[in-house]
Amino acid sequence: MTRPVTRSIQLQGHRGARGLFPENTLEGFVETLAIGVDVLEMDVGLTVDGQVVVTHDPSLNPDIARTAGGAWLAGPGPMIGSVTHEALLAYDVGRIRPGSAYAGSFPDQAPHDGARIPGLAEVIGLDPEIRFDIELKTFPLHPEWTASPGEMADAVLAVLDATGAAGRATVQSFDWRGLRHLRACRPDLTLSWLTRSSTGAETRLWWDGPDPSDYGGSVPRAVAAEGGTVWAPEHGDLTAELVAEAHGLGLQVVPWTVNRPDDMRRLIGFGVDGLISDRPDLARRVLQAAGLATPPTRSSARVIKAG
Repeated sequence: MTRPVTRSIQLQGHRGARGLFPENTLEGFVETLAIGVDVLEMDVGLTVDGQVVVTHDPSLNPDIARTAGGAWLAGPGPMIGSVTHEALLAYDVGRIRPGSAYAGSFPDQAPHDGARIPGLAEVIGLDPEIRFDIELKTFPLHPEWTASPGEMADAVLAVLDATGAAGRATVQSFDWRGLRHLRACRPDLTLSWLTRSSTGAETRLWWDGPDPSDYGGSVPRAVAAEGGTVWAPEHGDLTAELVAEAHGLGLQVVPWTVNRPDDMRRLIGFGVDGLISDRPDLARRVLQAAGLATPPTRSSARVIKAG
C-alpha cells in the first residue's frame, strides 16, 4: 500500500543540477537555485593545505578537467589531497569532455567555461537561507586517497561553524566512520547515512563493523541503530515496504539519484521524504503534478565575481 501524498517532499539538486549545469561549481549552484530547490547537494574533499573543496572525485577527473590552456587531461589528474586549493584553481571544470561516456549520460548539460573547483565556504556564501547536503568523500578500500574520515569531518565542521551554517547543513557519507565521529562530537548536527546494495559484499568495511545481517537483513534497522535520522539509499533499492519500515523507526528516507520522472512518481507513491536528483527541473514538474509544493526559485544568489 502506498503512503498518501499529503506531505511536502524535500528536493535536492545533486552536485547542483548535474544534468543541466557543470557539477559542483559556483556557476552550476547559482543556476540550480534559480530553478528552485530546497537543498544543494555536493561532495567535498580536503586539499594538502587543509582547504575543504567541493569536488566529487579523489583526483581530478579527465572527463571534466582542462588545463588553463584548454587542453583536456590525458588521464586522472593529481589527487585532491596532494595539491593546494590555489593549484586546483588552474583547472577549468566548466564542461564535459565531448564524446566521452560521461557526456553521453548528460547530453543536456550546458557548459560554463571558466568554472573552477570552489571552496565549501564559497558555496555556503551563495545564499543565506538555502540548506546544504555535504557528502564526505572518503574510501575505506583506499585510505591513501584522502584525508582520514575524522580529519575530513572536522574540517567540514570547522567551515560550517565559521560560516554559521551548521544549522542549515546535513552531512552524509557511505563511509560511516566520519558520521560516527561527528555524532560523537556534535550530536546537534544532522547526519544522513548513505547506502547502496552494490557495496553489500563490503558493508562491514564501509560501515566499519556492522552489516545488515546483524539486523535481520534490514538496512533501515542498521541506520536506526547508528542513531541516524536520515537514510539516503540508492533509489533502485527501495520498496514501499522498506520506506514504511524506515518511517516506523523514525527515519526520513531521501533516495539518490532520481532522474527519471517514472521513478520520481514511484518513489513519491512509496512515501519518501525527499528526492536527490540531477534534474530538479523534471522533479519539480512531477511534484507539481502530484499536487505537492515546490521550493521557491532563488535569483538573488550572490553574484559570482569574474576571475
